Amino acid sequence: MGDFAKGLEGVTAAETNMSFIDGQEGRLEYVGIGIDDLAEHSTFEETVFLLWNNRLPTASELSDFRKELSKRYALPAGLARRVAEIPTTAQPMHMLRTLVSEMSLYDTHPNDNDVEQARRKAMNILGQAPTIVAMFDRCRRGLPVIEPDPSLGFSANFLYMLNGEKPTETMARAFDICMITHADHGLNNSTFAARVVISTLSDVYSAITAAIGSLRGPLHGGANEGVMHMLNEIPSVDDAEAYIMGKLERREKIMGFGHRVYKAKDPRATYLMTLAEQLAKDTGNADLYAKSHKIEQVMEREVAAKGIYPNVDFYSATTYHCIGLRLDLFTPMFAMSRIGGWSGHVIEQLSDNRLFRPAAAYVGPHDAPYVPIDQR
Repeated sequence: MGDFAKGLEGVTAAETNMSFIDGQEGRLEYVGIGIDDLAEHSTFEETVFLLWNNRLPTASELSDFRKELSKRYALPAGLARRVAEIPTTAQPMHMLRTLVSEMSLYDTHPNDNDVEQARRKAMNILGQAPTIVAMFDRCRRGLPVIEPDPSLGFSANFLYMLNGEKPTETMARAFDICMITHADHGLNNSTFAARVVISTLSDVYSAITAAIGSLRGPLHGGANEGVMHMLNEIPSVDDAEAYIMGKLERREKIMGFGHRVYKAKDPRATYLMTLAEQLAKDTGNADLYAKSHKIEQVMEREVAAKGIYPNVDFYSATTYHCIGLRLDLFTPMFAMSRIGGWSGHVIEQLSDNRLFRPAAAYVGPHDAPYVPIDQR
């Protein structure tokens, strides 16, 4: 029996070409390209192509990829009816997890796992998941469903379906940058879940469904909702310091701070901070950004020496709020982006598969007697 690593901390369980993280230096790269460069110059579609193919596309390849993805925006009629039938009180992540699983029912070959078929299924999920989320939100608000517009890119189309009007260029670009920065992040919990499931040669839909279930947890993707709850509890910028100091004195967790990997500032948070500041000004939410910035200043003074810095959830919460997203849609946004990364890992796993089968350290008794039921 080898050494026991609780939570698999420090255990290397897979090789990947997709993303590199240096937690000490606060670096994140997708296939060797820094996240800041991608956020500044790339698009979400190009970033997904990069993750799935380990290289940037040519102009014609990117055009073809976008066309292929936009063909998948529309839902099969049966799946669209199911979205309308979901209880309006359902939580969006539970809804998304369930309907991604149901996508397999409309695939005539759901179990095919060769790499080309895996790519096709991944494209289906990536294209249809935003439509599902937008349709569900419109239905629960009692608004007419907006059909997808294949002439629009991934991010602009989603915001159009959600809000019923085409977004401004600033809004669409801001959302696209959020999608880029969330797309992949090493062998995190949900990515590991996807790779574990596909390693059994199950199917792509099952693997992505498992990943969504993992991401829903508040210790993973649900954290950005917690950040917004925290910001809403603070009446004003002037109250932020006392609020945070009180939490620290009570040893309560400050949502949006700290990361299992990073011992420096999360590089995704650095770019999102600038984005959130500009969006807050443009949308009349300057006070919200000011509260966020004040919290960061207090935390830097009090706990930065312990390696606790803002993570990607901290400023993405402000960004999503400024875009106009309801609070319970924050984590589905994370899922929509991470489908790109999860799918890349599924493809990577299928390309050189080995079943995940870790050992467990047994700590129970031995040679225990069986006591008949009438003697217990």
